[in-house]
Amino acid sequence: MENLHDKRKVYDKSQLVESEIKQNPLEQFRDWFLEASENPDIYEANAMAISTVEGDGCPRTRMVLLKAYTYEGFIFYTNYDSKKGKAIEKNHKACLHFFWPNLERQIIIKANLEKIAENLSDGYFHSRPKGSQLGAFVSPQSQIIPNREYLEEKLKELEKEFENREVPRPENWGGYIAKPYEIEFWQGRPNRLHDRIVYTLNDLDWEISRLAP
Repeated sequence: MENLHDKRKVYDKSQLVESEIKQNPLEQFRDWFLEASENPDIYEANAMAISTVEGDGCPRTRMVLLKAYTYEGFIFYTNYDSKKGKAIEKNHKACLHFFWPNLERQIIIKANLEKIAENLSDGYFHSRPKGSQLGAFVSPQSQIIPNREYLEEKLKELEKEFENREVPRPENWGGYIAKPYEIEFWQGRPNRLHDRIVYTLNDLDWEISRLAP
């Protein structure tokens, strides 16, 4: 067994105090996200983990890319027949997580998920590179396949089929919007006395609380 007891660092890059935060968590997210996006040491600021609960009651977490955010919520795209899509169909709640270690920050978002309008999914799908469009057709996401060659052969077939015409969006592929009802902002601080500010939606208003680290 490898002993990891001494693997630790001091968090001292910033602070999160009530006098400096936004009253709306989506505005606070925007400020933090822009700072992360402009940091040259953060490769993909829009990479986020999403956890859903599967039929056996166990959460499953995977990384996806945030593609838009509004005052309503956070938008990402996936195959509706994937494990995450089937989990969301049965349980509309999910948890999103952003972690930016270079800024010593993380954001935890509890949300209700809904499919976005088809025309919005169409618009994003057709903005993608053609190879990515074809990939959405090729992959029966989350299903068992015989080997890698199975995917590569299907891709070659579709490249010929759509060589000179537009690729339509698959009906089982599109976007979700995660509408938050709780958002926690975590800022690392010295001596493990981290700052944790949580926004909780109460009817139409956001209540702000500080949590013990």
